[in-house]
Amino acid sequence: MGVFVNDYPDEAFIVRAALTSSFVALAIGGLMGIIQTLHRTGFYDSLISNADYYTVLTLHGVAMVLLFTIFFLVGFFQWAVTDSLGRSSEDIRITKLWYAMMVLGAGMSAVTILGGFVDAGSLSGVDADVLYTFYAPLEAHPLYYIGLATFIIGTWIAGFDWFRSWWAWKRENPDERTPLRTFMVLTTMLMWYLASLGVAISVVFFLIPWSLGIFESVNSLLTRTLFWFFGHPVVYFWLMPVYMMWYVILPKLAGGRLFSDPLARIVFVLFLVLSVPTGIHHQYVDPGIAEGFKFLAMTNTMFLLLPSFLTAFTVVASIEHGARQRGGKGYFSWLTALPWGRPAFTGMTLAGLMFAAAGFSGMINAGMSINYLVHNTLWVVGHFHMTVGTAVALSIMAATYWFLPIITGREIFSRRLGLAQVLMWFVGMVFMGNAMHRAGLAGVPRRTADPTYSQFDYTNTFGAVTELRFQIALGAVFLTTSLLLFFAPLVLSSFDIGERAAATPDSIPTPLSGPEHAPAVLDNIRLWTSVAIVLILLTYILPIASIVSDGGFLGSYGAIVVDQIAALLSPVLDTGGGVIG
Repeated sequence: MGVFVNDYPDEAFIVRAALTSSFVALAIGGLMGIIQTLHRTGFYDSLISNADYYTVLTLHGVAMVLLFTIFFLVGFFQWAVTDSLGRSSEDIRITKLWYAMMVLGAGMSAVTILGGFVDAGSLSGVDADVLYTFYAPLEAHPLYYIGLATFIIGTWIAGFDWFRSWWAWKRENPDERTPLRTFMVLTTMLMWYLASLGVAISVVFFLIPWSLGIFESVNSLLTRTLFWFFGHPVVYFWLMPVYMMWYVILPKLAGGRLFSDPLARIVFVLFLVLSVPTGIHHQYVDPGIAEGFKFLAMTNTMFLLLPSFLTAFTVVASIEHGARQRGGKGYFSWLTALPWGRPAFTGMTLAGLMFAAAGFSGMINAGMSINYLVHNTLWVVGHFHMTVGTAVALSIMAATYWFLPIITGREIFSRRLGLAQVLMWFVGMVFMGNAMHRAGLAGVPRRTADPTYSQFDYTNTFGAVTELRFQIALGAVFLTTSLLLFFAPLVLSSFDIGERAAATPDSIPTPLSGPEHAPAVLDNIRLWTSVAIVLILLTYILPIASIVSDGGFLGSYGAIVVDQIAALLSPVLDTGGGVIG
C-alpha cells in the first residue's frame, strides 16, 4: 500500500478540502475566543461593545464546536473508510455533494452571525445572537436555521456515502470482519443519525416556521429539550473520532500495536447505545421536567464512564507495549522510551491526560444535587474547554502532524514548531481550565459580557477574582499563540521551502488481539442500534409527552390555537357522533 494521496487522489482532495474548512473555522473561532476573553476579563474591553460580545461568543461557539470539529471529522472519516476498506468511493459525485452542502450550510449560518455586527444597512435584521445553544426563546434569522439544517443534511449524506462503501465491500467479502476503523465510523454515524434527529425536528418543524413568522411562538422547553437531545451526544460525535486516533494512531507512534481490537469495538458499541439518552442532565434546573426523568438521565450519563475507563486501560496498555518494544524497562521508566519529541504523540497524550482530569469535573456536572452548585457558572465553561477544547481540539491538531503528509504527499515543515505548539496549548488550557473551575465554585456566571465584580463579593477559597481573571486571560494568550504556531507549519508546508522529503508509505499495524477474538455479535450494528432506540424511547417519550401536554407544541399561543380549532370542530364532531350513534 502506497501513500494515500497517490492511491486515492479524488478522496484525498475531499479530505484536504474538509481539513481546510475545519482550519478556517478554527482560525475564526480562535480569533473570536481571544477577543471575548479579553473583553470579559476587563483587560481590553474597548474593542467591542457588550452587545457585540454575544455575537462574538456565538461565532466562537459555532465555529469551534460545530464547524472546526465536524469538518475535520468528515475528512478523517473519509480517509478511515477508504483506507481501511481499500476501495474508492462508490460515486465521487456523492462525496463532493455532501461536502458542498456542508460548506453551503456553514456559509449561510456564518453570514447571519456576522450580520450581528451590522447596526444598519442591507444586513439590518440579519443576525443570530443565540449562542451555540440555539433554542427558543432566543430567535435567529431564518437563514441561520436553514444553514444549520443544510449542514446537518450534508453530514447525513456523508454517512450514507460511507455505508455504501461498506455495503459494497461486504458483498465482496461476506465472511470478513468489518475493519476496525470502518466499524468505528459506522457506529459513530449511527449514533449521529439518532442524536441529530432531535435538533433536526426542532429546527425544521419549530424554529424555521417561527422565525419566518408562520408561528407566533413555540414551546421553549420543548425546543430546549430537543436541542439537548442532540446537545450532549454531539460531544461524543466529536470524541469518537478522537478515540479512533487514540486507538489507531497513538499505539503506532509509540512503536507498538493496539492492545485489543475487541475492547475497541465494545467501547464504540457502548457509545452508540448510551450516548443519546443523557441530554436531560443539562436540564436539571428546568422546572417543567419531573425529577424522576432527570434521575434517569443522570444514571444513563454515569454509565458512560465505562467506555472511558475501558479506553484508558486499552490505550495505556497499547502505549506501554510500544515503549517496551522500543527498549523501555521497569514499572515507570518505560515512559522515557516513548517518542516525546514527536508532536503528534505528545499532543495526543497530553490531550488524553487532560480528558481524564475533565472527567472528574464532568461527574460533578452529571450529578443532580451537586450540579446545582455549579450550574450556569464558569465551572461548566472550564469543563467544556478541557473536553472539547483540549481532548478534541488538541488531539486534532496533534494528529494533523501525522495525518497531513498522508493526504498531501509532503512532510510537515517543522516538527519542532509542532512540539512547541502542542505544549503551549496544553499549558494555556491548564491556566484557563483551572481558573474557570475555581471561578465557577465562587459563583462567577457564564455567558455574561460584563460580570459585576465590584458590587458583589465572590467568595473564593484560593485567590481573588482579579487573579482568576488574569489566569483566564493568560491562558487565552497562550492558546492564541499556540494557534499561530499551528498555522505557521501548515502554511509553510504548502510551499517548497527547504529540504523536505516526500511522504513515505505508511500503514496501521494489526492489533495484538485481532477481530477474530471479538464475538461476532459486536458487529451486529442493527441489534445495537435497536437497543439504542429502545433506551431513547424509554428516556424521552414520557418527558416530551409531559412537556407537550403542559405547554403544547407551540407554547401558550399553540394552546390557544388548539382550543380554537377544537371549538370549531366541536359541532362537526358532535354531529358525527350522533350519526354514528
